[in-house]
Amino acid sequence: MIVILVPITRFSRFLLLPSGDGKRVEIVELGKGRPLKALAADLEARHIVSSARLFTLYARIKGGDARLKAGFYQFDDGMRPSQILAKMINGDIYQRMFALPEGYSSYQIAEMLEKRGIFTKENFLAACRDTALLKEFGIDAASAEGYLFPGSYNILPGKTEVDVVREMVQRQQAFLKQSVDGRAKAKGLRVPTLLTLASMVEKEAVLPGEKPLIAAVFQNRLKLGMRLQSDPTALYGVRAFAGKVRREDILKPTPYNTYLIPALPPGPIGNPGKDAIEAVLNPAAVPYLYFVGRGDGSHQFSKDLSSHNQAVQKYLKAPAAASQGGS
Repeated sequence: MIVILVPITRFSRFLLLPSGDGKRVEIVELGKGRPLKALAADLEARHIVSSARLFTLYARIKGGDARLKAGFYQFDDGMRPSQILAKMINGDIYQRMFALPEGYSSYQIAEMLEKRGIFTKENFLAACRDTALLKEFGIDAASAEGYLFPGSYNILPGKTEVDVVREMVQRQQAFLKQSVDGRAKAKGLRVPTLLTLASMVEKEAVLPGEKPLIAAVFQNRLKLGMRLQSDPTALYGVRAFAGKVRREDILKPTPYNTYLIPALPPGPIGNPGKDAIEAVLNPAAVPYLYFVGRGDGSHQFSKDLSSHNQAVQKYLKAPAAASQGGS
């Protein structure tokens, strides 16, 4: 009886007691077709379970060895074998989700990734400028700016900065090929021009419904040879655009500052979403040449300079004067 009881006692202790205090965390990959014994040995080597042999026995008793789902899993040494096995049977895979907001520039993305502890800012920006990757996708530019598709990404262990940029570009190119390329060509719009305009629309618009109006303003001005005078372009690569631009920003000479250059910027100033791209493809049929923010996220649109100056006086200068008068 003692010979039988000792193994049972050990097995019971194995099932009830975790191998550690939960401070050790490991990401383990369960590859498709990976033998249970190899997985168990990996778990023991990482000190997630105290015995590979007993974990293998437990998994087979539970019939779990044939039901494990492939993927990356996060375990800690404070988990009991039953919790570890259940996680792999249920497919509770490790996810490190990162959401790329519409309109964010590569600089903003890099800062977000660094704050999340995923990549450093410098390394992500270097990946965006990777010449081999740009050549791979036929991007004739110094950076992948504008070609990074907004959306959610699961950054799995082992993924490099170039891997993530590649996935973002692949999604953008798939969308362009499926929904945009043909219509852009029909309108005489090259993709770089389309994405540059869409990135400006995305940065300027707060209300989705105004995107076609803002797109119309920019395209109307281009047709007349007017400077676009878009605030976000004056700040691109200098500092984050927060809706307010100083006089010194407008006067600062950069290749993207449309207050000083007489045309479009040399490339996108952010990564536009579908709505902004659609707005450029289908701008509103309006004669507007100007717009100014009302202070609530909406804009006042005008078709001539006189009306625009009145709007500026009403929405920008008058509130400032009232504020100064009350101080």
